Amino acid sequence: MSLIVQKFGGTSVADTKKLFIVTERILEEYNKNSKIVVVVSAQGKLTDTLIKEELEITKTPVSREHDVLVSTGEQITVAKLSMLLQDLGYNAISYLGWQIPIITNNCFGNADILNIQTANIEKKLAEGKIVIVAGFQGINEKGEITTLGRGGSDTTAVALAVFLHADKLYIYTDVDGVYSEDPNINKNAKKYDEISYDKMLEMANNGAKVLHNKCVQYAKENNIPIIVKSTFEPGNGTLVH
Repeated sequence: MSLIVQKFGGTSVADTKKLFIVTERILEEYNKNSKIVVVVSAQGKLTDTLIKEELEITKTPVSREHDVLVSTGEQITVAKLSMLLQDLGYNAISYLGWQIPIITNNCFGNADILNIQTANIEKKLAEGKIVIVAGFQGINEKGEITTLGRGGSDTTAVALAVFLHADKLYIYTDVDGVYSEDPNINKNAKKYDEISYDKMLEMANNGAKVLHNKCVQYAKENNIPIIVKSTFEPGNGTLVH
């Protein structure tokens, strides 16, 4: 039985209609008799909204409290997605970073994952459950919530693939793979069927938003291939390896 990690970003989970589409992508894999771990971001621009509201309170937020605030967006997504799958008749369970737990260092706002204690996830997978994990967040050795930096849900997905020894890692976006340029701006942009870690890192460091640079570096260090696919359109996507 294959173990699949799927990650869905903010545009993929932006509203209830899109959450239904996400469930279709999840069940396509689950119904192949696969074990499924799903990582999700906050819906749409919710994290930006939380930061805007934070700045209405203080221009110099304490970093610990900042992480407590901005980590709440993913909590909403995991709960909604789990409820939706349950209502469709599937066993699903949601986890926040601290519940797994995902252990990080003490660098609030840009923490690095040190360890993931996988026993809780593995137990639920053995029971046939679909496990829905909040991306972007963890907990430090003092029990305080930390976040991994913007785009950090990608890193959560790669780290789970590493610690769970996943067979495949899919990162779903609003485009059908990795392009030489933003296809929403340049219709002549070239789509890559496959791309190296180093080329992807170069593109991410130069502003390409399809994958977070920290996630690509982590995937390279642990030799975890990433398949970048569209949530909304068919296709094989791009293999990053």
